[in-house]
Amino acid sequence: MNLTKASFVFAAIAALMLFAFCAPEKKSFSETALSEKLLAPDGSQQTFKDILEKHKGQTLVIEVWASWCGDCVKAMPKFKELQANNSTVSYLFISMDKTADKWKSGIEKHNLKGDHYMALDQMKGVFAKAIDLDWIPRYIVVDKTGKIVLYRAIETDFEKIDSTLKSLK
Repeated sequence: MNLTKASFVFAAIAALMLFAFCAPEKKSFSETALSEKLLAPDGSQQTFKDILEKHKGQTLVIEVWASWCGDCVKAMPKFKELQANNSTVSYLFISMDKTADKWKSGIEKHNLKGDHYMALDQMKGVFAKAIDLDWIPRYIVVDKTGKIVLYRAIETDFEKIDSTLKSLK
């Protein structure tokens, strides 16, 4: 391979990597995510779309978590501080636990305040794929109009989450 061809290949790979890491964040949920049913604490099932509708007109922080997740548990004090500093915001917890018993005991054990649902197919299922879930805890911020303003935040991003919430006041 000559130098020009090698340079072109290198430039093409670099451009693809740059595009992958700088892809714009999603501003809305896919139809697949919206149509997925989640389990409510009372045993009923509701679509993600219907759950989001309940929060229309409110700023919403969604935390995707699981009771077995060490990083989730470790982040809870910071998350509770975020809640205390942003008391007018609504909070929605979506669990990736394997059983409803573990999920419900996790809510109680960690005294999580907000609305609670559990994905029926956990980390590798349709809902998780539809929201591009690759790590938990995962945080998504939705503004009062229902538009996603922060799509991918993790436990090290609390300053970013807090500043996003403050910008929405």
